[in-house]
Amino acid sequence: MNILLTGASRGIGAATLEALTSSGHRVAGHSTSGGAGLIAGDLADPASINSIWDQALEALDGRIDVLVNNAGIYEGVADDASDEQWRTAWDRTMQINLRAAADLCRQAVGHFRHQGGGRIVNVASRAAFRGDSPAHWHYAASKSALIGMTKTIARGYAAENILAFAVAPGFTVTDATEEYLEGRGGAAILADIPLGRVTSPAEVAETIRWLAIDAPAASTGSVIDLNGASYVR
Repeated sequence: MNILLTGASRGIGAATLEALTSSGHRVAGHSTSGGAGLIAGDLADPASINSIWDQALEALDGRIDVLVNNAGIYEGVADDASDEQWRTAWDRTMQINLRAAADLCRQAVGHFRHQGGGRIVNVASRAAFRGDSPAHWHYAASKSALIGMTKTIARGYAAENILAFAVAPGFTVTDATEEYLEGRGGAAILADIPLGRVTSPAEVAETIRWLAIDAPAASTGSVIDLNGASYVR
């Protein structure tokens, strides 16, 4: 399979890149700054989307079978911030977490139609269902909308063999969160997870790999939770 993976430089993205390439698939990985063989493109800039897609097509000899929208941000804004700060935070989060993913999905659907199908995997969050902190209204909203979009694509294009899935991780251990988990905040997080530990990037990556490659077509529209039963639905 030929796969475009956004946000491939660290965390879940880096683990997914490893899971996909080690199982024999060709991956055009993306990061904001590029380097280390990754495609460069700032998802905060709407004009970058077509360039990212075109670079991936070139790297993959004109064919993409799977799109994985993993890139995203988690940046807080206080509810008593200034109007300008509030709106700027909302615009930035929605652009990176939702609109950029939507633009890439649109490119993928058009491309898949001409080659007999393809798959989309969108990385959402537990926050889409459970909500998030008072500083992250916009984050939870962006991930809820991402799931709604995924289900819409699944329903709208299944007859054309275009399949869409999402994963919804809870708190995930990465280089950025490891120190927090080892501090006072970590105890409260772990107390909220019946499994007794946070999800690993490798667990999310393997789920993404399965959806991208092996999941039966009948499961299109599914969202897989990875949160240690900290939120069940």
